Amino acid sequence: MMRNFFSMLIILAFTVSCKTTQQNTLEKSNNPSKTYAEISIAQGGQWNGNVYENGTSFKNVDNLWVPKSHTDHSWYIRYEGPGWESNKIGYRIYLDWRNAIDIYGKLTDSLVLHKIGQDGFESYHHPQSWGMDILKVGKGLGIGSIGRIVNGEVMHFNEVDSTYASVHNSNLESSVKITYKGWKTADDKINLTSTLSIKPDSRVTKHTIETSNALPGLCTGIVNHKVDYFTSENSEKTWGYIATYGIQSLVPDQLGMAIFYQKNSVQDIFTGKDDYLITFKPTTDTLTFYFVGAWEQEQNGIKNKTEFIVYLNQLLSLLNKNNSL
Repeated sequence: MMRNFFSMLIILAFTVSCKTTQQNTLEKSNNPSKTYAEISIAQGGQWNGNVYENGTSFKNVDNLWVPKSHTDHSWYIRYEGPGWESNKIGYRIYLDWRNAIDIYGKLTDSLVLHKIGQDGFESYHHPQSWGMDILKVGKGLGIGSIGRIVNGEVMHFNEVDSTYASVHNSNLESSVKITYKGWKTADDKINLTSTLSIKPDSRVTKHTIETSNALPGLCTGIVNHKVDYFTSENSEKTWGYIATYGIQSLVPDQLGMAIFYQKNSVQDIFTGKDDYLITFKPTTDTLTFYFVGAWEQEQNGIKNKTEFIVYLNQLLSLLNKNNSL
């Protein structure tokens, strides 16, 4: 009897030890990361035309074929598309015909995307404890999204056969990958794959695109809010940038935005109707560029144009040295 009692104690102690070890391992494996990407869809409702009605909750998914019914303000995808963030800043892309990229300014170095839009599309346009949506996209590209210039106008993604999005998270980076099948502009129809990634402790998004056909007029840009616009100094270096700085956030307060581009990939740089634009040379090779937002209210943030230019030139120097950020 006593032997059985001691045997039970040994088994119990072993079980507790295993559970404690498992818990410690779990806690270590779930240490908070500095980047995160997600896509979250409504549950419990039903489609009524182009609107998803009576959704009761949201569910995060690793990938998604966008429903044919989905468009802007369909109330199906939480904050209207995938999001990605670092401990510095957050971004999202509208996964509909607009295809614009927006910025979430952060007051904290914590990850916040999982909190945003749980109560609808309006609250994050106003100050929250974590920060807020700070960029008014309007009819523009936002920052760093893709369009095509046809007859002087920027074409968005009004006609697409299908759209597939997926997210990936690791200790090194978080990313969103979107494949657009059958994107039609003018008389051309192509497939386009867009990958957006961000690293810890960085404001910078790397944007890589691939197309099935060499398409003239493919472009990216920064929405024009009539603030200071400037470019990197002309030189023989490989990389350059376009940038804006001034009171252009929704707060309103100071916000800087920039796109870094490889000079040999660019056809033209000019001011369009709604955006400062960069057009790429037609190619089926992979195109890579980088974009960045810097909000004055972020922790240890950039407070003025002079500081922003210093920051951009530091990034430019790294790019010209290493060809990557």
